[in-house]
Amino acid sequence: MIQSTLVKILLAPFSLLYGIGVSIRNGLYNRGLLKGVEFNVPVISVGNLSVGGAGKSPHIEYLIRLLKDYIDVATLSRGYRRKTKGFLTVHTGMTAEQVGDEPLQFKRKFPDIRVTVSESRTFAIPKIMMDNPDTKAVLLDDAFQHRSVKPGLNILLTEYSRPFTKDFLLPSGRLREWRSAYERADTIIVTKCPLSITEEDKTKMIEEINPLSHQKVYFSYYGYQQPYFILNPLYKLALNKEMDVLLISAIARTDYLVSYLKEQVNSVRVREYEDHHYFTKYDVGQLKADFDRMESDKKVIITTEKDAMRLELHRPYIIQNRMPIWAIPVEVKFHFDEGPLFDEDVRQFLLNFKA
Repeated sequence: MIQSTLVKILLAPFSLLYGIGVSIRNGLYNRGLLKGVEFNVPVISVGNLSVGGAGKSPHIEYLIRLLKDYIDVATLSRGYRRKTKGFLTVHTGMTAEQVGDEPLQFKRKFPDIRVTVSESRTFAIPKIMMDNPDTKAVLLDDAFQHRSVKPGLNILLTEYSRPFTKDFLLPSGRLREWRSAYERADTIIVTKCPLSITEEDKTKMIEEINPLSHQKVYFSYYGYQQPYFILNPLYKLALNKEMDVLLISAIARTDYLVSYLKEQVNSVRVREYEDHHYFTKYDVGQLKADFDRMESDKKVIITTEKDAMRLELHRPYIIQNRMPIWAIPVEVKFHFDEGPLFDEDVRQFLLNFKA
């Protein structure tokens, strides 16, 4: 704790310099010297103030499930850490290296929707509409800070255990902008809430966030689904208390997932990497060695769906060594029976949208 505080103090001057740069940029937008582009198609942005871990991908998937049966919906992401450039439409046969892990995950799970990647959102949205004029909504992944596009509905996520209200600017903290940037949001979702959250907890969090009069605050959590074999989703795995799990994870934080697994299985060992890490041959070899050393008759390897997109790059090795790697899906759910209220907010936005 003392070391952590000392590091924050030492990094504070750099955070101040970073904050000055952010303030100048946002000031240019706030004064109209720079303007975000508005489009004649509904644009819904899902993002956060902090670096990683708030659950953007599961919430994008929630919106896809909500809308896909009624309208043509497209997603647009940067394709973070992909090894290609420019605008691409994602296909199921592509790899994470080509389009990024999260966009590939979206396309594999929802093959009927259009998934795209591009560094330039202002270029990509017209391209989406030109290629598919029937598109009725575009979902922007991780776009809260990218003010070159002005979304019609701006959804801000913040973690229950790490709210932006208690964080600091990079590099002493995890904030990409000053806390006051939350005022740009239309809707705020407090994510990864404990299952046992109470009305009192809810009230305290809302008081801490101090939403503006037009802002609605919702509370979501993860409902983990049955794991599937990463090389063939038709094969499912039923977790039980006799299993020993080796969890391999390259996401921002694994504590929420680890807590869930510990309730479902006998034991959990964790091998962690930085977010979006591309697993090397050495990494996969070490994973196999760790797995082989586990003294258990009922042992499996669990990973996230996002990590599975990158582990799949080692398909031949996984097949050759018969590695039982299972991806665990997750779905967003809302506390306090407020899911229908959130759904209605989204529907009303789309119904009231005027080009």
